Amino acid sequence: MRYFLRLSYNGQRFHGWQSQPNAMSVQQTIEEALAVICRVPVPITGAGRTDAGVHARCMYAHFDLAEALKDKHRFLLSLNRLAGKDIAFHDLIEVPDDAHARFDAMERTYKYFVTYTKSTFLYPYSWHSPSRLDVDKMNEAARLLIETDDFSSFAKLHSDAKTNICDVREAIWTPLHDNVSGEDSVSLPVSGIVFTISADRFLRNMVRAVVGTLVDVGRGKLDIDGFKRIIEMKDRCSAGVSMPAEALFLWNVKYPYIPV
Repeated sequence: MRYFLRLSYNGQRFHGWQSQPNAMSVQQTIEEALAVICRVPVPITGAGRTDAGVHARCMYAHFDLAEALKDKHRFLLSLNRLAGKDIAFHDLIEVPDDAHARFDAMERTYKYFVTYTKSTFLYPYSWHSPSRLDVDKMNEAARLLIETDDFSSFAKLHSDAKTNICDVREAIWTPLHDNVSGEDSVSLPVSGIVFTISADRFLRNMVRAVVGTLVDVGRGKLDIDGFKRIIEMKDRCSAGVSMPAEALFLWNVKYPYIPV
């Protein structure tokens, strides 16, 4: 039986999603918890590989079991108890045997949080800008991303990606309060903005490099024509800095067989 896990995690203490020697990862932590419950090794495959320090509001991973679970609720309770306070499991979904958490994902969405107000509560989860940014100019530049297919200028150097082609469907800056309503609401006197970007796939470090270059536009250090030239150059060295990881969240992942 194949199952999808829907989970979230605070990436602050983890060296990214992927298991690696001599460093704690989200994947390793989950696999160790599954091994205790199932009494056999249970490898998992995630929807993507977030970098060290990046958080996930919604991540999916699949794994296989020899038999169907009799009590999914109890299974989730055990996982939540064993995995520690930095990972939360929200749902366990039975899927077809050939369903794949990485390859079947139709769209992924990331959000990057920027605050103008210094906050002792939000600093581990946002980047503080000491001055206001020109959001109109940043959004004008961001619209160029939707018209772009080759994101080599924002790809990590020497990565193992076979192609730098991505289909970006949304790229927009909005006020912070528009992104913390409903179930994600917070009652804090904080002003800021949030960058939302959705695509079929993302390159390693791509979102943080895009945000860093857009921030240069917002600061007036780069104009729209300059942003366009950076895209056309297909050279990572021409783009802006990679922004800090703690403000970046994997926000959602869409699949054809899981209701939104």
